[in-house]
Amino acid sequence: MNTMSEMKPDSRIYVAGHRGLVGAALVRRLQAEGFENLILATSSEVDLRNQAEVQRFMAETRPEYIFLAAARVGGIHANAAYPAEFLYDNLMIESNLIEAARVEGVSKLLFLGSTCIYPRLAPQPLQEASLLSGPLEPTNEWYAVAKIAGIKLCQAYRQQYGCNFISAMPTNLYGPGDNFDLQNSHVLPALLRKFHEAKAQAAPSVAVWGSGRPRREFLHVDDCADACLYLMGHHQGEQIVNIGFGEDISIAELAVLIADLVGYQGQIQYDASRPDGTPRKLVDVSRLFDLGWRPSISLGEGIESTYRWFLTQMAAEDGSLRQGVG
Repeated sequence: MNTMSEMKPDSRIYVAGHRGLVGAALVRRLQAEGFENLILATSSEVDLRNQAEVQRFMAETRPEYIFLAAARVGGIHANAAYPAEFLYDNLMIESNLIEAARVEGVSKLLFLGSTCIYPRLAPQPLQEASLLSGPLEPTNEWYAVAKIAGIKLCQAYRQQYGCNFISAMPTNLYGPGDNFDLQNSHVLPALLRKFHEAKAQAAPSVAVWGSGRPRREFLHVDDCADACLYLMGHHQGEQIVNIGFGEDISIAELAVLIADLVGYQGQIQYDASRPDGTPRKLVDVSRLFDLGWRPSISLGEGIESTYRWFLTQMAAEDGSLRQGVG
């Protein structure tokens, strides 16, 4: 079977979802490693939910390796508001790409799932063996069901057709390119924006969703991209592999960390009327660590660099608005 060592600088590598948080990080990492023949396409060029378009695109581009990072993603609010879209869009994207990869004889495919596939009350830290061992967390079950289907597709295609398709489950990711929309983003970028705006407006307090007690693990997206490339070269078989940092932090501790970094000095209040989500989500990364990979970006360092990126984006947007007014 093909491994990362057989990938050459001119190997045709398709990054599905290259404009997303993970996809963009994968492109940065691949380019840094000297891979020159990257296949990238926007949703206007190929609608991954459309089987005919995907089959045409794959037949024309003939990728040898695929990082399947394309997905409809969002936080608790977005999952609750758009359950049908989260389920349908993700099922179509993964089904169409995995089938087309089989038809075109792709050498290796890495499917990116999510640690929300694990049961709400699975033992901590979350082991890969916990998959399908209990009920899912209701606040993200639509996305989780679709991702579980993607895992099973990869396993089924491996068993029936001998396809070299593998799956990895990243923990909560953050970094440059993240979604900072207050309604549809995940907790870390949402808090960054909340505290930034509160400081700018001299607001006396900031409301944080939930009780602050849930614990979450966070991994910088550039570390995730590095792990994905590592798995392409060092992992074979149908076993899924968690990608994580190996440590977690409470939402309350995260809020204090971000407030300090941003320089906000007001009060932090917790809105208990908002859902907490899963009580704790820390993944067991022993399988990945045993393969020889380790993260390199600490949470403090990662949040600081992400905030710098956010400020740069805000400044660029402000400049564009000023030019438009002028």
